[in-house]
Amino acid sequence: MKRFLTLTLLAGIILSATAQKRVVVSLEDSGADEIVHYWDNSSAPHSNEIAEDEQMNKKFDMRLTSSTDFYIYKADPAKATGQGVVIVPGGGYYKLSMKYDGFMIGQYLRSIGVSAIVVKYRLPNGHREVPLEDAQAALRYMRTEGATWGVDPNQVGILGSSAGGYLAGHTSNVTPDSEKPAFSILIYSVVDGTKRSADRGTFGLMLGTNRTDAEQESYSLHNLVSPTTPPALLLLADDDVRVMPEHSMAYYKALKHYGIPAAMHVFPSGGHGWAGHDEWRYAEPCKRVIKDWLQIMQNLKTK
Repeated sequence: MKRFLTLTLLAGIILSATAQKRVVVSLEDSGADEIVHYWDNSSAPHSNEIAEDEQMNKKFDMRLTSSTDFYIYKADPAKATGQGVVIVPGGGYYKLSMKYDGFMIGQYLRSIGVSAIVVKYRLPNGHREVPLEDAQAALRYMRTEGATWGVDPNQVGILGSSAGGYLAGHTSNVTPDSEKPAFSILIYSVVDGTKRSADRGTFGLMLGTNRTDAEQESYSLHNLVSPTTPPALLLLADDDVRVMPEHSMAYYKALKHYGIPAAMHVFPSGGHGWAGHDEWRYAEPCKRVIKDWLQIMQNLKTK
């Protein structure tokens, strides 16, 4: 059956009901156990108004995404921790870096007993609510369907890198308290949307061309933190000049203002874009940090 699904969902193009072409990476190439098509612009609460066919290159970077798919990684029941993580890839909100920001991380989490969903989400295209509702849908799916894989609904977190880190942080803060993720892992995350930021592209593609400085300030993650924001692990490199360390520092400072458990690890080098790359010098130490922190979160929930 899995071989049949792999052949059916080969890394290529599928014609949707709306006559737009959507792209899907095969089970074999993604390493996923299952792929679920969740919704698209015609069935989701909001549309991102993208009418062109979706695009994907040989590195599995996706553009013009207008449909939402879940790539599911189920932990071996023999070593499952009961935790689940929703992964939202980065790409500056103009593409999705599915391979390294998504599939490689999903495979690693599965290997340590943590189930994961890598979300192929719809890019905002000026519609700020669209990526958020896709991330929230994945959290709901993990809590309901994940229970059949051994996932504790109270131990479902979210992880994202760069623009995906912004989405993970945004979801962690604006989702209703009863539905918020249990924790977040933000990797060189975009945080600050003001003129002080080195990366305003993410905010421009999210808020649109008519955005104001006040909107960018109000959507900056450190201004959204509240007493009910979940704990966060922040991972970054000191020499990142695209999304500077000040982004994560601002979020960490806001978390500590409210006494929220948090950890921040600044690696000496790596720049931007090292998530999921095993050849990165600090790949193994980074994996250990993630594993240790997940164990801390598990113990926190069981107390």
